[in-house]
Amino acid sequence: MTDWEWPPDEISGPGEDSKPAARGQGTRASAPVPRPDQPMAGVPIAVPAPQAGIPLAGPQPVAGGADLTATMPVPLPPRGQSSVPVPLPPTAVPVQPHSAPIPLPQTGSAPIPAPPVPAPQSGAIPAPPQRPADQQGGLPPVPAPPATPAPQRPPVTAVPPPQTAPGVWPVASQQNPHVPPLPPMPATPTPQQAPQFGNPQQPTAAGEVYLPTAEEFARRRAQRPADPVAHMGIQAALRKTTFGLVNLSPGQREQEVRRATDLVRRNFGGLRQITVVNPKGGAGKTVAVLLLAMTFGRKRGGYVLAWDNNETQGTLGMRSQQDFHSRTVRDLLRDLHQFQGAQSRVGDLSQYVRAQGDGMFEVLASDESATAGEMLTAHAFAEIREVVSRFYKLIMVDTGNNVRAENWQAAIDATDQLVVTMSARNDSAETAARMLDHLEQTGRSRLVRQAVTIVSLPPSRRELDIPAIERHFAARTRAVLIAPYERMLDSGEPIDYARLSEESQDAWLRIAASVAEGL
Repeated sequence: MTDWEWPPDEISGPGEDSKPAARGQGTRASAPVPRPDQPMAGVPIAVPAPQAGIPLAGPQPVAGGADLTATMPVPLPPRGQSSVPVPLPPTAVPVQPHSAPIPLPQTGSAPIPAPPVPAPQSGAIPAPPQRPADQQGGLPPVPAPPATPAPQRPPVTAVPPPQTAPGVWPVASQQNPHVPPLPPMPATPTPQQAPQFGNPQQPTAAGEVYLPTAEEFARRRAQRPADPVAHMGIQAALRKTTFGLVNLSPGQREQEVRRATDLVRRNFGGLRQITVVNPKGGAGKTVAVLLLAMTFGRKRGGYVLAWDNNETQGTLGMRSQQDFHSRTVRDLLRDLHQFQGAQSRVGDLSQYVRAQGDGMFEVLASDESATAGEMLTAHAFAEIREVVSRFYKLIMVDTGNNVRAENWQAAIDATDQLVVTMSARNDSAETAARMLDHLEQTGRSRLVRQAVTIVSLPPSRRELDIPAIERHFAARTRAVLIAPYERMLDSGEPIDYARLSEESQDAWLRIAASVAEGL
C-alpha cells in the first residue's frame, strides 16, 4: 500500500473481499484518491483565517494593470492517473485543509464564502462543481464603484446683445462660456464686396456680423429685370408668325425707344414745371409745349397740363384741340375763390381746361381777345399755379415775348426745367442767345446750364448755318436736339396728334427724355 491509497477495508467495508464477485458485475477497484491535506486541481480551497500580525500578500501592481493574484484554471488530470500537486505562486498564502476561508473586503457587497469541499464517495471521484461564469477566473471580481452623476447646471438663455446698426450685432466675446465663439473676422470689406443673400453672417469691421434686412430681401425684385420681348420691326413679326418659337431680342431702334420711355415715365418725386421760352415770335414755343405735353401725357397716362402764360393774347388755345367750352385763364382767375377751400375737386376744374383726346393732357388757354383787360401779374400767376398744382403732376408753361413782364418773371422763378426753342434761322437763334445773357445776369445761371435747346428745322436747309447754332448753344446749355420738319405743324391749324409721322414721334420722344433727365 502506497501513501496515496487507503486500506481496502476502509473503502469496501469488512468481509466484502472474501465474497466472490457475481458474473457481469465489476469489482470495486481501489482508486487512488488524493489525501485531504493535499489540494485538488480545479476545486476551490478554504484558506485559513490570517493570524494577527501576519500581513497578507495583496494584489501587486504590475505593468499593464494585471492582477497577479488571479489564478488561471488548471485542467483536471485524466482518470486513472495520479494527481500532481499544483505549485502555488510564491505570493500565495500556504493552504491548510479544513480551514475557514479568508474573507475578502468588497466595496458595497457582503463577502462571498467559498463552496465547501464535498466528501468523496465510494467507487467514484466526484466531479468538481461548476463555478458561475463570473468566478471561473479565480477570485471574484470587485465591482466598480457606482458612477457619481455630474451636477446639473441650470439652463442658460442667451440674450442677444444690443444692435450697433440696423441689422448688425456685435460678435460674442470669448469670455462668455455660454456663447460659442465665431470664426475669425477677415479684413475690412471693400465697397465692391456687397452682402449676398446666400451668406447671411458676413463679418464686417469692428468685430460685427452682418445680418440681412427685410429691405434688402425686398430689393431683389428690382434686381431681376424681365426678359426683353420685341414689339417692333422684323423681330416682332417673326415672334408673332412663329407663335413665340423664334424670339429675337429687340432691335436697336426699339431699345432706344424703351430707354427714352423709361426716362419719361419715371417718378419725379413731386410737382414739376417745364417752361418754354424765346422772346422771338414764331420760334416754335407753342408747338413745343403741345408736343411735349402730348408725349408726357401718352407715356405717363395723364395728369399733364399745358398752360398759356402769355401776358396778353396767346395762340396755345388756337393750336390745340377744341372742347365744349371756350373759357380761358381769365375765367379761372375770376372764379378762383371756388377753389380756395378743401371742397375743390378736379371735376370742377374741367370747366376751365380743354381736354386733348388721344393726347391725354389738358390745355389752359390764355385770353384770345386783343382787347383784353389788364395784364396778368406775378400774384395772379402764383394763385393760379397753386390751384392747378393740386390736380396735376406736370405743368408745361408757354411764355410770351416780353421778358420784363411780371408773369414771365414769375414763371421763370417757378421753373424746374428750362427749354429754349428756336427756328434754324439766325435772328431766332440770336434772340435766344440774348435771352440767356439776361437770365445769367439776373442770377439764373443754373437754369441756363441745365436748359435743353430745341432747334426746329425748316423745309429747306439752304443758306442755314445749323452747325454754328449747335456749337453755340451746346456750350451754354445741357443738350441741343433737332426737331424734324413736319408739314402739318407748319400749317398753323390745330394739331392732330394721330397724324404725326413716326419720325416726328421718335424725335419728340428723345426730346422729352432729355427734358425728363433734368426733372
